[in-house]
Amino acid sequence: MNGGGKQKEILFKVLGYIRKYWVYLGISILMAAFTVALTLYVPILTGDAIDLIIDKGLVDFQGIMDILLKIAVAIGLTAVAQWLMNVCNNKMTYGIVRDIRDEAFRKVEILPLKYIDSHSYGEVVSRVIADVDQFADGLLMGFTQLFTGIVTILGTLAIMLTINIGITAVVVCITPVSFLVANFIAKKTYRMFKQQSETRGEQTALIDEMVGNQRVVQAFGYEDNAMGRFDEINGRLQECSLKAIFFSSITNPATRFVNSLVYAGVGITGAFLAIRGGISVGMLSCLLTYANQYTKPFNEISGVITELQNALACAGRILELIEEEPQIPDKENAVVLKNVKGNVALRDVSFSYVPDKKLIQGFNLQVKPGQRVAIVGPTGCGKTTIINLLMRFYDVDRGGIWVENTDIREVTRKSLRTSYGMVLQETWLKMGTIRENIVMGKPDATEEEMIAAAKAAHAHSFIKRLPEGYDTVITEDGGNLSQGQKQLLCITRVMLCQPDMLILDEATSSIDTRTELKIQNAFAKLMEGRTSFIVAHRLSTIQEADIILVMKEGNIIEQGNHESLLAQGGFYAELYNSQFAV
Repeated sequence: MNGGGKQKEILFKVLGYIRKYWVYLGISILMAAFTVALTLYVPILTGDAIDLIIDKGLVDFQGIMDILLKIAVAIGLTAVAQWLMNVCNNKMTYGIVRDIRDEAFRKVEILPLKYIDSHSYGEVVSRVIADVDQFADGLLMGFTQLFTGIVTILGTLAIMLTINIGITAVVVCITPVSFLVANFIAKKTYRMFKQQSETRGEQTALIDEMVGNQRVVQAFGYEDNAMGRFDEINGRLQECSLKAIFFSSITNPATRFVNSLVYAGVGITGAFLAIRGGISVGMLSCLLTYANQYTKPFNEISGVITELQNALACAGRILELIEEEPQIPDKENAVVLKNVKGNVALRDVSFSYVPDKKLIQGFNLQVKPGQRVAIVGPTGCGKTTIINLLMRFYDVDRGGIWVENTDIREVTRKSLRTSYGMVLQETWLKMGTIRENIVMGKPDATEEEMIAAAKAAHAHSFIKRLPEGYDTVITEDGGNLSQGQKQLLCITRVMLCQPDMLILDEATSSIDTRTELKIQNAFAKLMEGRTSFIVAHRLSTIQEADIILVMKEGNIIEQGNHESLLAQGGFYAELYNSQFAV
């Protein structure tokens, strides 16, 4: 689709958001028309006042005073109308922005994980924050100046036609030049502003990546490389921004030149008419004022068009996000999982992240209630992928997964995921108090339940040493806690929920050996009677598992308990001996 067609498509979508605020839009247009009508009435009064100054000593002061009073009233009413118009425009603009941001954030919440995995977080954030802000600025300017500009142009033309058709014809003949100039610049600026918006998103993504991982950056001496990448993106942003600003900045001088031609045409034509007695001096003054008022909106509209190019470019990016395919919704007749005992079956499951790169093929597994299933194997063999499929973060390509003899595609995602308690190697904590993070999965938990869970996870002692205990505020992702402390809090969160089934993906990888032994004991109590899936690299942590699945390149190559797998002398025995060889 060409640039013009894309802009029209985006514009129609934006109009769909405006439709909700038609009352504010109607009042704004009405106030714009009222403002313009009063503004156009003032030059007529000024012309009448000039005509009352006939000659030296022949001045109708009373008549002039009456006219000045009318002008004062008109100016006062114009100010009130403009204030009302601005209030409506603000309510409309920021209402639309709120709706778009809400919709964008809701879409982020239901986007499939493959979208999140394939886009940098900073780029997504840039769309929701920076692009929407840019869109708001352009939209507000559009509402504020576009309405009054168009009504002013139409109003001045109508009044000038009633005064003198010939002079109006001169104005109309020169006007198309302004449109041609604005159209040429608009096409250039849209492409430049779109490139600017995309590059700004790329820059935000890099900043987010570097700031979020500053410890790693400094630890590996990557500062110069990061600076080099930033300078390169910043240079491209500077280049496309300069081009966008250059093309947008020549709009005003170009239209002002056309405006001067209009003013000169009216002045010269009107002067000859006045000499021949065709119009009075007052009417000529009135026409010159109207010529100014007629051309002024072209300057404003050309500026608005420039801003609208930027706004539409930003709107296009945020609408792309909003229109992304969401995850497959729950079926209308999806059931809610209840009374989960822990029966899980994977039957002929095949899955791959990229179609031409096979990962899991023909995977079969039957898990009985209360069994502990450990999944081991080299990096990239598909261990974490199995967890993603169990939680239905991704859907299988072929085959199916059953919980309590029900295909998980037939149940609600919420009920499926609340049936599992999950502790991952990658910890996540939200900005807030320790208390808020622990009770996230069980908001109605009592103080006693929370403390009992913290003690079971061996987190209570370090929490009590914090400045405000459980009310200590932690930064985003627990930045002011150690990795081990963050992991203990994530374990506490799961222990508080007392889920029907457990998923532990390297759940104790960041905890010291002494604490890990205590946590393993706590997990052992928690896993009693619960079906549990344990992903581990350290084989010492899964020796008590009922079933150990040994995976390699997406397939189960060995299956059994610790002793039987060692006795086989296969791949598991090789892994085990490599970890414990003296």
